[in-house]
Amino acid sequence: MKNSGWMIRAGRGGKFFEGFEEGNYVAIGWNSLGSLKQYPDKEAIREAYIKTYGNEKPSKTSNAVAMIRKFKFEIKKDDYIITYSPERREYKIGLDLGSYVYKNDAEDEYAQTRKVKWLGVIHRDKLTQKSKNTLGSVLTLFALNTEVLEELITILDGKEIVTSSTSDEDEGEGEFEILKDQAESQSHEFIKDKIQSLLPEELEELTAAVLRAMGYKAKVSPKGPDRGVDVIASPDGLGLTTPRIKAEVKHRGGSIGAPIIRGFIGALRDGDSGLFVSTGGFTREARYEAERATLPLTLIDIDDLANLIVDHYESFDLSGRALIPLVRIYWPAE
Repeated sequence: MKNSGWMIRAGRGGKFFEGFEEGNYVAIGWNSLGSLKQYPDKEAIREAYIKTYGNEKPSKTSNAVAMIRKFKFEIKKDDYIITYSPERREYKIGLDLGSYVYKNDAEDEYAQTRKVKWLGVIHRDKLTQKSKNTLGSVLTLFALNTEVLEELITILDGKEIVTSSTSDEDEGEGEFEILKDQAESQSHEFIKDKIQSLLPEELEELTAAVLRAMGYKAKVSPKGPDRGVDVIASPDGLGLTTPRIKAEVKHRGGSIGAPIIRGFIGALRDGDSGLFVSTGGFTREARYEAERATLPLTLIDIDDLANLIVDHYESFDLSGRALIPLVRIYWPAE
């Protein structure tokens, strides 16, 4: 394949994904370095990085400098660019337009940008396990091996996947700390894969299991005209003491919009606390509706749900563990 492929993460938790998508660009941080156009080579970037951020961990410095160098000098026009939304579990694929721009007004956003022409999206569930493993790296930016890139393009074109024996390229930049972060990130994604494979009724049971593990008495509501309430929880199990939690659970239906959140809020009464679980995530407008609600309301996407499972798994009952079987893995301390 003539063109290279690059994975560029949209910030922690994919928080810049919508910005990348709507603005037709990708970006990395290290804003304090200023425009990368002022640095002629890798050594100049390294010197500026150490001057700006220090060199307390040399391996971290080497990793950062390598990614900055690749972003400015190695990505070429018409290379494939891939970024990921953990909330939507979608990979956005596009072509680099050969234009680097430093955004002086970036403030809290990433300032080092490259313009991209987006071609389409691929849901994570469509990928082979090997590609999922490779794309699970937590590096901000890394090159994709030919096999993974060809698989992404094949799926994007709507064609059948044909596997090959091409081995993964060795980025050579992981080291011990990066490997640990990568293992944690991949584990997180695998848990999300397991959540995604559940039936809608099982996801309701899982939501109740999480609440029970957090110390509440929770149960799934009987099917019927429940006005959007799938799970009910409270300290006493009767709803006579607060917080009285009413949860709606939506599975695989795409991002939840503001009208659905407004409808859910309308079903809550004084003394209720709302919990809305959506494996498809939420639109920005939906999150805004939740923030301005007069009653307590928490939105839980698939990332949040995976974190809650890990945080409270030791307290899971047998029914909860049967839905999401996990094992503890130990990692050597530094």
